[in-house]
Parts: sequence; structure tokens; C-alpha cells
Amino acid sequence: MASPIRSAFSVEGEGEPIFLIHGIGASRASFAGLVPFLKPEYRCISYDLRGHGASPKPEAPYTLDDLVEDLEALRKELGIEKAHFAGHSLGGMIGPAYARKYPQHVLTLGLYSTAAFRTADDSAKVKGVVAAMRTKGIPQVLETLKDRWFTPEFAERKPDVITRRMQQVIDTDPQVFLSVFDIYAETEMSPWLHEVSHPSLVLTGENDGGCNPRLNRLIADALPQSELVILPVLRHAILLEAADQVAPPVLDFLRRHRA
Repeated sequence: MASPIRSAFSVEGEGEPIFLIHGIGASRASFAGLVPFLKPEYRCISYDLRGHGASPKPEAPYTLDDLVEDLEALRKELGIEKAHFAGHSLGGMIGPAYARKYPQHVLTLGLYSTAAFRTADDSAKVKGVVAAMRTKGIPQVLETLKDRWFTPEFAERKPDVITRRMQQVIDTDPQVFLSVFDIYAETEMSPWLHEVSHPSLVLTGENDGGCNPRLNRLIADALPQSELVILPVLRHAILLEAADQVAPPVLDFLRRHRA
């Protein structure tokens, strides 16, 4: 296992701490829409995964355990004993993996737009995307991801947001991007999710192709203490497209599970 990095991070707000964990080829800016809703009541700690944003970029490939240890190093650096942990997409795998290894530091979990219990067909599809990126190039395949991430209405209304998100992926080191995409494609939480007993909010978009309601119902069923929220109409990029719709169920859940 690689040594933990010192992650670049931001802290906003006061109250119980919540670590916010972004997804593939993104950055802590993923949570810029959600943090304003949370920070009046919570101390929001968003950070850049290794190889992303302003964090160090050790040589890829990375493992899920590397990402868990980076998060633990950040928790130690900030001197936080217990916190809420919430992640989007790949971040929704890092959080539960962290909780399994370091349960004593976790108050609650948020699993937003993530996947487990993939069928063979589900797995083949997501691995096919990574394989296509390796052979054709990341920018060439990105166009198909755009349609999975955003609704057509949002694409028409806010093309600048989508352009920025696409550019963010293109600006990520290709080896880093493909490495974390591999982690996302190959991680299967189903064998151990039942071990994670913290209160958990499982939340996804109704029309998220890869992290769909079918898989999220199975995730919620596996977690001993979980609640499931399906946001109508939305696809994968729920934080960028509709933070105002994500915030109410997140705040409701957090308020009911204060330390």
C-alpha cells in the first residue's frame, strides 16, 4: 500500500464535522452547491482525492485502500474524533470502506449516486467504458458520459456547467483518471456492506444509468441502518445539477442523527 498523502482541503461552517468525498476526475468543488446549505449547521470538510485538484499526484495506479488511508490521514491532521462522512459516486464507495476500517470515527454515512450489487451485465457496461477510454482516448468517450451525467433540460439551460465538468476530466492526468475509474468499476461492496452498521443515507437520481434505483435499493437493504431517497428525473451529476434538491433530504437525515 502507498503512503498516505496530505490532501488539499477546505473547511467551511461550524458544528458537527462532515467529510465530503468527491468522485472520479472531479474535485472538492463538486460540493460547492451543497455546502452553502450545510455550513450554517455543520463544519464541512471537502478535499481533493490524490491525483485530483490541488492534492499531490503520486504515481498511479491507486487502490481503494489508498483513498481510505488518505481520508484517515486528513481526519488525524484535523484532530477530529468523530464525523459524518458523505461521498458521491466513487466517494460513495470510499465512505463505507472507511467506515468498515475505522468504525470508531464515523457518526453517519451518505452514499450518493453510487453502485453495488452490479449484475454481470452492469459490470461489463462500466468496465466497457473504461476499456473504450483506454483504446479511443478519454475525450472521445466523454460525450457519452455527458448524457449519463446530466438531464437534457439541464444541458440546454446550463451548457457552461457541463463544459467546465468535461474540461475538468480532460485536465485530470489520464493515468490518474483511468486508475480511479478502475477502482469505481471493480469495487463491489456487496460482500461486506452488511458489516457497516452506521446510520446511512442512500440517495440517487431516478434516471442515473450506472447507479440506478435498482442497485440503490439493494444497497439500502444490505445496510443495517439505512434510508433510501430517489430524486425524481435526475441522472448522475446530482450535486452539480440540483444541489437544492439534494440538500433537504441530506439535512433532514443529519439532523436526526446528531452525535
